[in-house]
Amino acid sequence: MPLPKDTLFYGFAPKLTDEQRIYVDSIFDNLLTIVNARSGTGKTTLAVAAAHMLGDPLLYLFAPVQEGSLGYTPGSVEEKEAKYITPLLDALDEINEDPRFSLWREDNPDLINDQTWIEAKSHVFMRGTNIKRKTIIIDEAQNLTRGDLKKILTRAHDSSRVIMIGHHAQCDLPQPAKSGFVPYLEHFRDEPYANVCELTRNFRGQLAQKADALTW
Repeated sequence: MPLPKDTLFYGFAPKLTDEQRIYVDSIFDNLLTIVNARSGTGKTTLAVAAAHMLGDPLLYLFAPVQEGSLGYTPGSVEEKEAKYITPLLDALDEINEDPRFSLWREDNPDLINDQTWIEAKSHVFMRGTNIKRKTIIIDEAQNLTRGDLKKILTRAHDSSRVIMIGHHAQCDLPQPAKSGFVPYLEHFRDEPYANVCELTRNFRGQLAQKADALTW
């Protein structure tokens, strides 16, 4: 069923654009939602809000572009990956969730209670997993290759929901042609359990909107 009509959805419900409502409804209705949207459109914030409302644990996956060197950087896995979860932290702030309690931390594994509902990690560290009964957000998916996305998607059980977030024009891979985002978007477009959405309004303002309109 779509987003319940009697919910304020963390204050977002009255302000959702038609595109955003289609996106949020798709998260509730489908196993897989793919959103192709520019920055500033609310794609990550709305995905995290929907995940929190759905009630299953959230697995937040991201794409470190310098994957090859990630394992050699100093510190714990959490320290290596911290800079990549800024969109998640911003989204938690928008829905008034404190990441100190919501997010499982490697350096404090005992902090698992009713408030701890998110695990954030790179696909680099998830080989061999079997993902059941979770909401999975794949953020910055345009920075994942076909092989990377296959590694993630083939581990997702039908008891989970997957939200793949990206934008075809913002790929940071050294060879953008290797991105798997658009190929997988088209691969799933006509499946009955999947939906492809677009968001076009940048809520950061006219400067960001104009800057994002420049192509090359």
